[in-house]
Order: sequence, then structure tokens, then C-alpha cells
Amino acid sequence: MSLAEQVGSLRRAILRVINRRLNGRTSRPFQQLLALKIVAKNAPLNQSELADRLLIDAPATSRLVERLVDDGLVARCAGEDRRCVKLQVTEQAGPELELIAAATLSVDEDVRRHLSEEELRELNRLLDKALAALSGAEAERPLSGVG
Repeated sequence: MSLAEQVGSLRRAILRVINRRLNGRTSRPFQQLLALKIVAKNAPLNQSELADRLLIDAPATSRLVERLVDDGLVARCAGEDRRCVKLQVTEQAGPELELIAAATLSVDEDVRRHLSEEELRELNRLLDKALAALSGAEAERPLSGVG
């Protein structure tokens, strides 16, 4: 299995566990909870930044943000100029943010039971290094020998 496939499998497993732990505690889809967490942690940010972090397209982000605004969990605020709108969570988002925080913390605790502190430090270091490599210009390189 390739590194990309392993990381993808791990991501899917984590999402499955989080969804199971959230089941019955909220009717809000995981994607909305994740959006709330991202906005809360990085506010103020605009919709395109949110789309980049969620790995979804602009129309999907617009629909997601519209729902969160309609539900009173996110507010649109003026940005640097009239064309730019920034997002911030409202106080009403508190309980939902607590749910996603508890679910992700429980996943971390599960993993910590199977890895030593040294292994966790090394895993974090390697994941940070892989992310940095993929965030750089190298990631824009086309496939060689394809096409």
C-alpha cells in the first residue's frame, strides 16, 4: 500500500470513529462541525480559506457556510475591503465545538494507548515533515511519464 493510500485509510478510520462517537449527540453533519472548529481556531478567515482547509470546492463551502449562518453558529463580518467577508463563530457554536473537541480528543487518547511518547513525537514530526513537503512547490509538479 502506498503512503498516500495508508494516510487516506487512516483518515477514513479516524472519521468513522469520530462519527460513531458523535452519533446521537448532535444532528449536525461532521463536515459542519469540522468547519466550525476550523473557523474557531483560525478566525477571522474567509470562505476560500475555509474551502482550502476542508478540501471542498467554493459552491459546497458557500452552502455549508450559509447553513451555519442560518443556524446562528457562524457570523459574516466585514473584511479588509467590501469585497472580502470574514467568518467568525458565535457563542451559540460553543456546545457543538465542545462535542467535536471531545470526539477528537478521545481518538487521540485511543492512539496514545498504542504508541509510546517517543513514537508519538516521531509520528508528529514525520507527519509535519510530509505536510510541509506536500505544501511546497514540489506538489505542483506534474506526473512524469503520464499522458
